[in-house]
Amino acid sequence: MSFEAQRSYYTDKIMRNPEWTLAGIFADEGISGTQAGKRKEFMRMIRFCRKGKIDMILTKSVSRFARNTVDCLNYVRELKGLGIPVVFEKEGLNTMHMTSEIYISMHGIFAQSESESLSGNVRIGKQIAAKNGNVTMSYRSFLGYRRGPDGKPEIDPEQAKTVRLIFQRYLAGDSRAEIKQLLEARGIPSPMGKPTWTVTTIRSILTNEKYKGDALLQKTYVVDCISHKVKKNDDRPQYYVENSHPPIVSREIFDRVQEEIARRNNKRKVKEVGTATDSGKYSGKYALTELLICGHCGTPYRRCTWTSHGRKRIVWRCISRLDYGKKYCENSPTIEESTLQEAIVNAIKDLAAESSLGSAAGLLKTHISIFFGGDDSIAVDEMHAKELVAKITAAASSGSYTSEMAALVSELNTVKQRIATKKQRSKATDAAMQRMSDVTEAIDSISDSAIQYDNTLVRKLIECIRVISVHEIEIVFKGMQPRRYPLG
Repeated sequence: MSFEAQRSYYTDKIMRNPEWTLAGIFADEGISGTQAGKRKEFMRMIRFCRKGKIDMILTKSVSRFARNTVDCLNYVRELKGLGIPVVFEKEGLNTMHMTSEIYISMHGIFAQSESESLSGNVRIGKQIAAKNGNVTMSYRSFLGYRRGPDGKPEIDPEQAKTVRLIFQRYLAGDSRAEIKQLLEARGIPSPMGKPTWTVTTIRSILTNEKYKGDALLQKTYVVDCISHKVKKNDDRPQYYVENSHPPIVSREIFDRVQEEIARRNNKRKVKEVGTATDSGKYSGKYALTELLICGHCGTPYRRCTWTSHGRKRIVWRCISRLDYGKKYCENSPTIEESTLQEAIVNAIKDLAAESSLGSAAGLLKTHISIFFGGDDSIAVDEMHAKELVAKITAAASSGSYTSEMAALVSELNTVKQRIATKKQRSKATDAAMQRMSDVTEAIDSISDSAIQYDNTLVRKLIECIRVISVHEIEIVFKGMQPRRYPLG
């Protein structure tokens, strides 16, 4: 019997009985009966009963009342204590009769068993779908995609702009908290349509492989149909599907974000005096916080505010020297922020001037070529592997395992290992070339304009800055050898 048919049946049944008055129809359409707490209409009915607004409950069957045996008995007993009978028409049971509870228990067990069986079938169906590479998305809470006319995911252009903005700002050096503030300031709604974001949501977007067009299936699973507890999948098969749907960000950008996440998570920890834990949390506010280190002890520098005679000065100091005096670092100087920024700007100007002559880009390309090397022989090795497989298959058809076949298998394993190594090296080369492209693009954008200190630009161009002395710093531009520049 359909939902509407049941509603019509009980409305007619109650209205035709002159001794009854309809107190209400309470129905949770399409909601599992395994958890009473999640059934809004059921719980509303219980509240009505507690307030004395209901004298009797009619229901089609025990399975419609509850599919959790414990819930079923608990509420039946509570209602019985309130003097409210529950009549189960299909089973012919009235809870006010003395022998009804044992029958209700039996039917409750059968209903729960049916739910568990259905849940098992659903679980198996999902596993088969995952194994076959069928990708599903929760469009209501997943930013960037919507269901297309063919039922498959398609890109939502407006939401995709937000996704790309998040990836771009993260690569530009913003922290997740700063991205959160930016999105909220611009009035961009969260995936759930709320005006506020969480850093957890932003991290989830940055690490979700679906945004590059792939899908990892069975990340989580429901432990059982009663508690509906969701557990991270560490003990069941998972399936990775490549190119399952249109990407919002390129693979290169996605992979670079994962590298940046790993880099920030592995940021060197430095114990500071007066703190309970190490100071190593990434901060996007000042680029120098993660780039500036002491050339004498290797400890990062920290931004400090000095006040003298009512005048404030911003300086950078070695954390070891700041916290422990000269005990571990005797020679690290204190550097005025304005002096430091001026030296960095002058260094970038020099790099931009070299770039206009083509020398900076040439140095970068040469460095990458020497470090990674070029290799166009992957296709040749893959062809060789196919030939070896064909020879092994032909040799195996004879039914005997010969020394020649053993040699072919050994050679095939060697070729496969060589292919894997070359692919890994090729991936590293692509990543390095992309970083080089970012650097040269950043240099080109400033070569014809006045250069001012900018945290985003500094992050794009500089790998590390070492304070050598009060008069000198050493800057390592990305992909280049260290160079020394004067301070002041």
